[in-house]
Amino acid sequence: MQIESDVLIIGSGAAGLSLALRLADTHRISLISKDALSEGSTLHAQGGIAAVLGDDDSIEAHINDTLNAGAGLCDPEVVRFVVERSAANIRWLLESGIRFNLDTDGTRFDLTREGGHSHRRIVHADDATGRALETTLEARVRAHPNIDIHEHHIAVDLITRAKLGLPGNRCLGAYVLDKEAREVRVFRAAQVVLATGGASKVYLYTSNPDTSTGDGIAMGWRAGCRVANMEFNQFHPTCLYHPRAKSFLISEAVRGEGGRLLLPNGQTFMERFDPRAELAPRDIVARAIDHEMKRLGIEHVYLDISHKPAAFVKKRFPTIYRRCREFGIDITSEPIPVVPAAHYTCGGLVTDRRGRTDLEGLYAIGETAHTGLHGANRLASNSLLECLVFAEAAAEDIRESGREPPADTIPEWDASQVTDSDEEVVVSHNWDELRRFMWDYVGIVRTDKRLQRAAHRAALLLDEIEEYYGDFVITGDLLELRNIAVVADLIIRSALSRKESRGLHYTLDYPEPDRRHPPRNTVLSPDNYPESEETRLSAGA
Repeated sequence: MQIESDVLIIGSGAAGLSLALRLADTHRISLISKDALSEGSTLHAQGGIAAVLGDDDSIEAHINDTLNAGAGLCDPEVVRFVVERSAANIRWLLESGIRFNLDTDGTRFDLTREGGHSHRRIVHADDATGRALETTLEARVRAHPNIDIHEHHIAVDLITRAKLGLPGNRCLGAYVLDKEAREVRVFRAAQVVLATGGASKVYLYTSNPDTSTGDGIAMGWRAGCRVANMEFNQFHPTCLYHPRAKSFLISEAVRGEGGRLLLPNGQTFMERFDPRAELAPRDIVARAIDHEMKRLGIEHVYLDISHKPAAFVKKRFPTIYRRCREFGIDITSEPIPVVPAAHYTCGGLVTDRRGRTDLEGLYAIGETAHTGLHGANRLASNSLLECLVFAEAAAEDIRESGREPPADTIPEWDASQVTDSDEEVVVSHNWDELRRFMWDYVGIVRTDKRLQRAAHRAALLLDEIEEYYGDFVITGDLLELRNIAVVADLIIRSALSRKESRGLHYTLDYPEPDRRHPPRNTVLSPDNYPESEETRLSAGA
């Protein structure tokens, strides 16, 4: 069965939904969501969206804050491109029906401040901005007659002319698994957009939902696209530590509103690591917490906002208050136990300012892409902004491109040579093993020796997973495992090649930035990527 549309969008977060809405009046859209339409990282985003909206703020100040956080690797032109479009995209959201918090007189936005920002510029909807964004856009998408929604579908791989043995490579569509019907279908389109989010599920502890398995990055890489800066994985400093709390984030806005990080004895410690204390960028805060946990042998630290008036805390952080109460924690009177957790993938598929990848007919937007905005570290609340701005830019480019899908014949998915697996334990075991060694060896603090160990295990797993993939009927779990293994290998290779500490990449072997050379991006290309275990292990040596 082949499904044809003008634009195939794989992913249903802020980037995918906003792109679909910007194109739907003129284009027929197929929108792929691997679970329910709303289930992704956007729904769980608490903090807000950075934009220049206050009278005391400026475009230049937002640009400078972003460049400072990016530790020398932001593309200044891209940063300006995004920041200059921030206010217009907030207006677009307002026109779409999203309601942000206003100040007491109801005439201006209630702007908050987060780590790394010099001004209050974070527009928010209580402490659940992502939920407001996702649910509002989802309702509009469901109501639009030109958007065909395919929930519980997961992309298997991109279809390209090169893979079909045809000249003149370009993207033609994707093979997509209907998880409920257990059928693989061909989705063909004139333009294909990867908006699948990041890859933080590669780590054992993460603030992300189960969908964050790097699918778009892995598919783009297998299709021949370059990736960049995969070593820069942002660890959110404050994820709720509780045996029954799965991936619940304690927003950075808690620190922005005066929350203090404490040791078990009640002492503060951030001032020993950075003069900005709790308002330092996330990588510094996460490393400080990791250092104190290892130094003292403790399982968590505390984040305390209880010195603020209870009424303020409940109004400003209603979701966090309610969720913590479910676990017996009253944040108005006691501190919150927290640990760092993998949160954001700063690297991704290399794109230009219109979201175009190296492959004709293929775009990447949102966390899947490396645009040059984030550099070596993402400034808080720039991520949703990036989704919106590059969805707008990609929409402009797609409207200028052809709408007729290429006429190439695409064969149906062939499952005639595979059988149902009687060894599903292989998938679950490899999934657990991969995430654990990534946490232990490729986490907040790294060494070459740890990275070499991780490279060895990743190489073995990749071979085993590909053999399994070729022998058995595919499942959603197997596809995610295959993708996360590819991403893990890319992260390890990128980390091995960087012989310095910069931004989110911190190694004990090279604890300082390399000041002998200009800062450089880590760009990997499938054309010269090492295929053997031996060359993987010597990468960057």
